[in-house]
Amino acid sequence: MDSFTRFEYEGWERVADKYDSVWSTSTRQFIPPLLDATEVSPAMSVLDIGCGPGYVSAAAAQHAAIPTGLDFSSEMIAIAKKMFPQIDFRQGDAQNLPFVDGGFDRVLANFALLHLSNPERACAEAFRVLKPGGKFGFTIWAPPTESPYAKIIDDAIQANADLEVDLPIGPPHYLFVGKEKFRQALERAGFNGSSMVFKLHTIEWSVPTTRFVFDAERNAGVRTAGLLARQTPEKLDAIRSVIEDRVRAYAKGEGFAIPKAAYVVAISKK
Repeated sequence: MDSFTRFEYEGWERVADKYDSVWSTSTRQFIPPLLDATEVSPAMSVLDIGCGPGYVSAAAAQHAAIPTGLDFSSEMIAIAKKMFPQIDFRQGDAQNLPFVDGGFDRVLANFALLHLSNPERACAEAFRVLKPGGKFGFTIWAPPTESPYAKIIDDAIQANADLEVDLPIGPPHYLFVGKEKFRQALERAGFNGSSMVFKLHTIEWSVPTTRFVFDAERNAGVRTAGLLARQTPEKLDAIRSVIEDRVRAYAKGEGFAIPKAAYVVAISKK
């Protein structure tokens, strides 16, 4: 296990029980457009990689598809099995899938690729286990230029954090740059580039307080949490202050509704 994979694995083992209460109201909103883009339909075999608590698998089952969920975190798999006991969940590596060639109609990944040390290897593995004509679909966070939430976090960190801290090197925070870079990467994995669907999808993440966002990033995630854990109390306070101030601009009702954007990508195997 390389250092970044170990960092991610240990992090998600530690915070798995926080995912549902903190992040699910955000990430689950991207599942319907992901299933639409990949045209998931009844009786299809669907592999959900980086399944976390199993939301994509459960949504596929609601479409009468036959899902299998896979995650490297044993804690996440335990949670998924408890939440959705009728679905097959397994612990495993998205970069070395424990499945035969050509076994699935669809492979889906909802915000999983950036938790892997080699996202392109995972794309190649998705290609391998897909049937001819099958589709690979994934979501990935859009950069600060297109996502107000990402800009809040990025601005606060860039202005106040010590970025020269000891963290394992992983993939870029915003994988590839633009539609053509995504197409080229997926073509390298073997996919039919001309079939690619690439859409920006924006949701509103409702949070109860201005402090909620900072606490979520610090205590319920892994990569940004690792950076924050290595800051001085003074720097942490400055980061928190900027985030809270920016969140106030999105007041709505009794809470705050922050726009978050992601790319929804789908592509076919020839």
